[in-house]
Amino acid sequence: MMHSAQRKTLLPAARNNPQTGRTDYSSFRRRLQRCGIEAFCTGVIGLALLSPVRAEEPLVSPETGSPPAVETLASTPAAVDPVTTDPFIRLRGSVWRTKAGIVFLKTPVGLLTLSSKTTLKDLKASQEVWFWVHERHVVVEIRKRDDESLVHRYLGGPMKHGTDEPKTLHWWGPDGDQIVHVGTQDERLTNYREGDPLTVEVDETNTISGVHDLQFDLQISQPPTAGAKVQLLLSGTVSKLKSNFVFVRTPIGLVMLNSKIGVPHVKVGQPLTLRIDDEHVTVTLPATATATPRRSTSPIP
Repeated sequence: MMHSAQRKTLLPAARNNPQTGRTDYSSFRRRLQRCGIEAFCTGVIGLALLSPVRAEEPLVSPETGSPPAVETLASTPAAVDPVTTDPFIRLRGSVWRTKAGIVFLKTPVGLLTLSSKTTLKDLKASQEVWFWVHERHVVVEIRKRDDESLVHRYLGGPMKHGTDEPKTLHWWGPDGDQIVHVGTQDERLTNYREGDPLTVEVDETNTISGVHDLQFDLQISQPPTAGAKVQLLLSGTVSKLKSNFVFVRTPIGLVMLNSKIGVPHVKVGQPLTLRIDDEHVTVTLPATATATPRRSTSPIP
């Protein structure tokens, strides 16, 4: 009854006072608008909370890959295609200096020197050298730096006659074994026998265009920088120690290593193996041989 009396008292007052009625109506309209805005915001927040998976799906796209896959690849980059041939070298170098018959090349691991009395006389700073060693075989390609077009290609290794076609030689190449055509160089090859070391220049058709002498010298003075494309597997015996350098006699000649690349304490005459896969450098020494037990000379009781 108290509530009814109050309602009867207030309603006539509101009807008799138009200004108060307009004020209450305006307040009611503002409250209604606020309620509408709050309901809309609540709905948007609810939708966002109900669909978090759909919102993050574009972040894991096929282009970027999932984080676990990226971590796995980054942790084992050298395990994708390990080199097992010893010795093996794959390098690219740019011309640094030239002298009569000698070209000094900067590579990601140090200095590579090529020398010849019959060729390498027209190398330019705008060219770079691609260099491979595979057992007894050596491939040197000189290419233009801007478009990588071939200028010279040299093949070195033991002479081996082809068996399928006459006037051909069998050679190793970066893309696999290949057949080299003798062409017009029969007379130049008469003094070479099967298995003799030989260096030839070939053209785009893999036909010999010249017979040359070509030597190289390699210094490994620094680990490759990130992103460098370097592969190397080389075993040898320590022949000399001087300052921070370790001289290792290998099947490809004397190679100088800077101990700062991670060479442990070694002695002259000790075997050593160096492996480089891109920017990863590993130097390993053979395990210490187990001492042979000596026979006791004490009488047996």
